[in-house]
Amino acid sequence: MQPTYSRMLRHLLGSRKRAAVVVSFWVLIAGLLAGGAPALESVEDNASANLPPAASDSMKARDLVRAQLPGQEATPAIIVVRGEGADAAANADEAVARITSALSDAERPRHVASVISTVTAPDAAAELVSQDRGAQLVIVPMTGSPSDESFRNAVDQVRALASDRAGPTDVAVTGPAGIATDTVKVFSGGDKVMLLATILLVLVILLVIYRSPLMALAPLVAVGVAMRVSETTGALLADAGIITVSSQTASIMTVLLFGVGTDYALIITARYREALLDEPDRPRAMQTAVRRTAESVLASASTIVLAMFALLVAVSPALHGFGPYLALGVAVMALVAFTFIPALVLLLGGSVFWPGGVDKAAERSRGAGVWHRIAALVARTPVRVVTAVVALLVVMSAGLLGYQESFNPLSGFRTATESERGQRLIQEEFGPGEIAPSTVVVRSQDDLRSGPAPAGIAAALAGADDVTRIGQHPRFGEDGRTVFYDVVLGLDPYSSEALDAIGPLKETARAAAEAAGAENATVLIAGETAQNADIRSALDRDTTYIALLVLAIVTAVLVLLLRSLLAPLYLAATLVLSFLATLGATAFFTLTVLGDEGIGNRVTAYIFVFLVALGVDYNIFIMSRFKQELRTAPPARAISAALTRTGGVVSSAGLILAATFAVLMTQPIRELFQFGFAMAFGVLLDTFLIRPLLVPAIVRLLGDHALWPARPARSPASPRTRPSPVTESSGAVQ
Repeated sequence: MQPTYSRMLRHLLGSRKRAAVVVSFWVLIAGLLAGGAPALESVEDNASANLPPAASDSMKARDLVRAQLPGQEATPAIIVVRGEGADAAANADEAVARITSALSDAERPRHVASVISTVTAPDAAAELVSQDRGAQLVIVPMTGSPSDESFRNAVDQVRALASDRAGPTDVAVTGPAGIATDTVKVFSGGDKVMLLATILLVLVILLVIYRSPLMALAPLVAVGVAMRVSETTGALLADAGIITVSSQTASIMTVLLFGVGTDYALIITARYREALLDEPDRPRAMQTAVRRTAESVLASASTIVLAMFALLVAVSPALHGFGPYLALGVAVMALVAFTFIPALVLLLGGSVFWPGGVDKAAERSRGAGVWHRIAALVARTPVRVVTAVVALLVVMSAGLLGYQESFNPLSGFRTATESERGQRLIQEEFGPGEIAPSTVVVRSQDDLRSGPAPAGIAAALAGADDVTRIGQHPRFGEDGRTVFYDVVLGLDPYSSEALDAIGPLKETARAAAEAAGAENATVLIAGETAQNADIRSALDRDTTYIALLVLAIVTAVLVLLLRSLLAPLYLAATLVLSFLATLGATAFFTLTVLGDEGIGNRVTAYIFVFLVALGVDYNIFIMSRFKQELRTAPPARAISAALTRTGGVVSSAGLILAATFAVLMTQPIRELFQFGFAMAFGVLLDTFLIRPLLVPAIVRLLGDHALWPARPARSPASPRTRPSPVTESSGAVQ
């Protein structure tokens, strides 16, 4: 295998002419795919990511509502009208009349199906008018898909029309239609800002590291090629229905490729500069660099790709569809790193090291003295180092005491929206539960239109805990065997208490149905509260399964890479500690300091998968070098050599990866902000605490048993063996 791989490297990187062919190949592939693929935005699916599993009770209830009650497939916009002052009620009446008239005439927005207000449905006044009559609701069912631009334009037209007819009242348009429209607006334009910020940030860091403009630009060009190939391929697969891509996934893909791509570029080019110390022929030096970094980079990319595919075990759409697109991107980035980056550096020749030149670049690969001092500290007091780092991680984990999740989509916007203002008006004037009523669905084998069952169920629901009111009359489905009750809870419908109330409410309806003679009745609940309860259950299940599977994947990769059974166990333990500390710090910062309502319900799973998959990279890099150094040095010297010779470049890679994830904090979405903060914080923990201190200290304590059951098999040091890192430090890796 090794001779075959070496021949392949000579074929691809044997000369600048061959390097030019490799570069041209990738550019051609990117161009051809770009010409034949649809725009990624046109195939994004942002709706299914916010739904529970299709087989959940709430989705079954939703399907029954749509099937048995005609017109329920429309997406409602809710107009809130609140009068001010002594004439509040009269002003609200007049405004509702004007808005209803405008939305009912022939020139109304095309997606408006009907209007439900005190004008068109006087019998519903009890549900549409607040107790002091100062506020009213106007329900506007809208046809079409919220993902269509024409639908969102219609919502904007409804908002403009309502504002024009409001008079001396406060008006806001919210509801599912308003929320969907505002979600797209919040996201629009954010990706471009994020992309520009990421490019500038990474470029500045690379310029500081390389001190060469062309060397700094090479990784960015490579990331651009990989991103273009990944996006276009992903768009083709999404258009064919093979994978799903959401706006959040696309945003995370951007920072992931920049972080991982520049990491791989740093590792390969660092070893290239180190190889130039002994091999002046650049193609041969590059072949050596790629060959000696191949194992660790391949293990790194494989871990990330497998971790992304582990998300396929999830039943919640938000997690299930998240991984394949990101796995595709990382796989493409790894191929680009092994081929395009070395070829581009060779193609640029000596100018890639301008203005310092080849000799200075090679000398800088030896690194700075700080890693010598860190290695000496670990060597002197490994027990104290382990104790101090573990204690610090435990303290950070204490932030988990205040951990709570949020299922409110509107609190996830870090910018003001009209839909959020409308929801707040509804809560103030009508009560917290009115912003998202639930629908209890009772389905029997017998016709329910006659008999005591409907009234008995209604009475039981009206007297249930946490219920403030139910609809005036139950609605019967077209088959007569299904009856629907509109139920309003006296709780914030997105709160944990409301989600906990769904189960007891279902049992209340089931018991009432049986008592009234409707035996074996099926009881389901539709609505946002029920859907969020099912989402929470699915996410709890998925997070446990995914965590175990990702840890198993990471452990298996480490076993294969290190040929050890013990090392993967303590390395995996450090990753779990890092995750707990990161989540604790994130909970403390975002909930206590910033005042967020809760951690986004998917964020914890995202953090675990990415932090473990990416954090293990730095363990892979140092332990792979440790294994190499064991060939000529005892364990104590080998781990010091691995630390000093990987220190500079791996720390630089970690700094870039953390910076790219931190760019997500510029996004006006709570989940992306929290995820970006957590990843930046966690990567820095892995880079500057776990990898340079905790892992080397553990290895130092274990000595010859660090790679058990493997034992060091040292060969006599050759005349070219470098001095111990206690006297020489190096920034090169692998």
